[in-house]
Amino acid sequence: MLRKLEIEDPCFRVERHPATHETVIRGLGELHLRWKLEKMVQQYKLEVSTKPPKIAYQETITKKAEGHCRHKKQTGGAGQFGEVFLRIEPLARGTGYEFVDQVKGGVIPSVFIPAVEKGVRQALDTGVIAGYPVQDIRVIVYDGKSHAVDSKEVAFVSAGRKAVIEAISGAGPILLEPIVNIEVLAPEANIGDLTSDLSAKRGHITGTQGRGADTMAITGQVPMSELAEYQSRLRSVTGGHGSYSIEFSHYAPVSALTQQQLASQYKAKGEEE
Repeated sequence: MLRKLEIEDPCFRVERHPATHETVIRGLGELHLRWKLEKMVQQYKLEVSTKPPKIAYQETITKKAEGHCRHKKQTGGAGQFGEVFLRIEPLARGTGYEFVDQVKGGVIPSVFIPAVEKGVRQALDTGVIAGYPVQDIRVIVYDGKSHAVDSKEVAFVSAGRKAVIEAISGAGPILLEPIVNIEVLAPEANIGDLTSDLSAKRGHITGTQGRGADTMAITGQVPMSELAEYQSRLRSVTGGHGSYSIEFSHYAPVSALTQQQLASQYKAKGEEE
């Protein structure tokens, strides 16, 4: 149904966010999106639950560390065995992820290296400290052990996952938040209030410029997490005469307090499950 609305209106977009695993709808503003949802109810008799999109935080590391795991399981018949030693090190922001195989002498048979990487990717995709994907990291597998009978893919998947979790925990993990470039168009009389408001939202103002007819543009950068209710705030300050646009700029570390709060929420959720 959402796809039908997207085809009908080129200003309406539907996408699946890969990091937060949410279906996100985008439009020209709050009223535009509200009208689309009302159309779904009236025309298609379909109601959906909505909420503001989650912030696509990321996790990364700040120093090198090592991890090790020996996965050994004996159930009476054929067992499971796999042992992995690995190192991790931080990469430049925005680099992503690298997996390096430095195993020598066949201590981990080459047929099981993809299983080790699969386990590593599982841990990186689901996060370690707050449940967000881990980025800008190099994982180097350099040693391990196998068993002629009991070594299986599942054993090395588990060993790779647990070894990298151990390494990340000791590598000074931090959370990163998305920072966006913002441009606000508003009446000149409201510029002072709006610049103060953006500064209070941890924003950095880079300039103001006249756009004619008593309209000014404010440009700057601000954390995405601070803009959840910004449309309503802008409407209130400008009497409905303001608008804004954003585009992604970069990721930056969150404050220690925010990281602690998000990590605590993730831990509490895990305990409930």
